[in-house]
Amino acid sequence: MAIDATARIHPMAVIDEGAQIGSGVSIGPFSVIGPKVKLAEGVVVKSHVVITGDTEIGNDTVIFPFAVIGEIPQDLKFHGEDTKLVIGARNRIREHVTINPGTEGGGGITSLGDDCLLMAGVHVAHDCRVGNRVILVNNVGVAGHCHIGDDVIIGGISGVHQWVRIGQGAIIGGLSKVEKDVIPFGMVQGDAGRLVGLNLIGLKRRGLERIDIAELRAAYKALAAEGGTFRERAEALGAASDSEYVRAIVEFITGESDRSFLQPE
Repeated sequence: MAIDATARIHPMAVIDEGAQIGSGVSIGPFSVIGPKVKLAEGVVVKSHVVITGDTEIGNDTVIFPFAVIGEIPQDLKFHGEDTKLVIGARNRIREHVTINPGTEGGGGITSLGDDCLLMAGVHVAHDCRVGNRVILVNNVGVAGHCHIGDDVIIGGISGVHQWVRIGQGAIIGGLSKVEKDVIPFGMVQGDAGRLVGLNLIGLKRRGLERIDIAELRAAYKALAAEGGTFRERAEALGAASDSEYVRAIVEFITGESDRSFLQPE
């Protein structure tokens, strides 16, 4: 067991031998830390938290009561193989959140980036890749193997089907069912998960110039046009546009995927 001398551990917490506890870490009462867990500098683990498995948590992340981090995947194909969960820095993981590690069939790792907010009741399943500055609102469920890009917001009580990709900057409205890939900067709403436009408010908040937003609007209209396949329309966009934001959409559509796409309406 390696516990930094500056760590503050409540006497009623349970720290398994082998755990690595960094400087300035705080662990509250009735929390349990497993033998392969690594907590970086300044991590705060409040009361009644379970962190287990081969799990790494980055500096200044805060984990709230009754979260279960790193418990085995909810996958019947998992047979105890060595897999990992890697969580970045400055995340806020609220009450009753569950995050599972990877599986051998999915690459062996689940990851969460930096500066994310996972609100109460969120579930992130095995082999997911979640980017930076992602907000998952209360009771969002993200199934296995999903990829969620930077700056994505998923509204409360929404569900994301396994293997789905959600591109950077997209926003998913509450109570949505997302069964297909969502283009970067897209806006999805409704229980059927319809792509209804671009996340214009999010783009403006990020400080995009008017010309960039105009080019994205034009690209969205081109993708919604008739003629050719969705991929062919995307490839034509890539040949015609120098916008880095439009290129992000094109690369997402022409990239590898196990799902089809939500298409503009």
